[in-house]
Amino acid sequence: MDLFDYTMDERLRHEAPLAARMRPQSLDEILGQDHIIGEGKLLRRAIQADRLFSSIILWGPPGTGKTTLARVIALSTKSHFETISAVLAGVAELRRVIAEAQERRKLYNLRTILFVDEVHRWNKAQQDALLPHVESGILTLIGATTENPYFEVIKALVSRSRVFQLKPLEEAYIAQILKCAVMDEERGLGKLPVKLWEDALNHLKHSAGGDARNALNALELAVFSTPPDALGNIQVTLEVAQESIQQLAVLYDKDGDAHYDTISAFIKSVRGSDPDAALFWLAKMVNAGEDPRFILRRLIVLAGEDIGLADPNALVVVTAAASAFDRIGLPEGIYPLAEATLYLATAPKSNTIGAYFQALELINRDGAGSVPTHLMDANRDGAAMGHGKGYQYPHDFTEHFVPQQYLPDNYQGVKFYEPSDQGYEKQIREWMEARGQTTQPEVSQQEEK
Repeated sequence: MDLFDYTMDERLRHEAPLAARMRPQSLDEILGQDHIIGEGKLLRRAIQADRLFSSIILWGPPGTGKTTLARVIALSTKSHFETISAVLAGVAELRRVIAEAQERRKLYNLRTILFVDEVHRWNKAQQDALLPHVESGILTLIGATTENPYFEVIKALVSRSRVFQLKPLEEAYIAQILKCAVMDEERGLGKLPVKLWEDALNHLKHSAGGDARNALNALELAVFSTPPDALGNIQVTLEVAQESIQQLAVLYDKDGDAHYDTISAFIKSVRGSDPDAALFWLAKMVNAGEDPRFILRRLIVLAGEDIGLADPNALVVVTAAASAFDRIGLPEGIYPLAEATLYLATAPKSNTIGAYFQALELINRDGAGSVPTHLMDANRDGAAMGHGKGYQYPHDFTEHFVPQQYLPDNYQGVKFYEPSDQGYEKQIREWMEARGQTTQPEVSQQEEK
């Protein structure tokens, strides 16, 4: 490195964002994540002893310390440490790192630790290119990802790594980080006359959503956008803090875990007949930018799967809501969406529609059987073949009902549908019992054999 490179690096270091300057430099400076780096924990012991021989994957939301932890490892290890970003680097860059690691191991017996940020961004081929060198020990991988590695990283790589999950930081830790940033004269804002009000601190730590980077960025914006008062002090008041971070950070990625976990919580809340929880998860999704049409499609499925004939209007309401939303969109479209959510959450529940899958399973296992002659189409082969002969027309009988064979011969007596005692389906149950139609499922003749 020449003088000009050194000067530029120093300038960039001092001009870096506050969040970058305040990165912890040692394990003792890291706040939170005690479940993986607390005293006596495996990862902490491995880092302190410089015995990180097996690859690791750091998985967690943004701003929880994945990159920070990797840099602490880089500062505490005698191994050569390489850093690449999966967003920018491709196979060519990876090949260079591998070639240099092989040469370093051969000439100096020096291990190489490779930190890959956003490792889930690499496709399967790129991850496959890394695998043999991790397996041989040429490289020790530290992968950082905000996505579930069990879905986004190839199984072979995960199986050769230890996965550590980082959690959103507690508000107390966020507050401590902000106070340190205000007081630190070397890396923080300590040389400036900053006065951080208590209510402003509380707003920042709460609105950061467990993301230290988010909190520090908001603090930096608040400080450098606020002119000094008459005494020369920069007053970071609640009003200033609210302008700097106007909305609580909500973790939600429409292609990631938060998306699937939240829609799962929403559907389970509706199925569980909890309208308050259903509205809460609905609001989180809509606020985070989820497509309401996706939510409505899931509600349409739920109306059939979890409500069914306990309330036949459930399907009518939710499809009407979907149609209304297509006509008006957001923001007014939230009304039919919320109405459908509340209707389904408070409707009686029944999953008896699942009887269809019992019928399908029986057909796939034992075959469909033959259509009874009296149920066949009489218009084509009635005279010549006797198709349709013996069929009894229900409308010719009292209450428009007459018992007769409708299933194939080998499935006589099989019952798939058993009405529940919920909502309208209770009336169906009573109607069937009054006509002598048992509601207790029976096994097929083939099963009896």
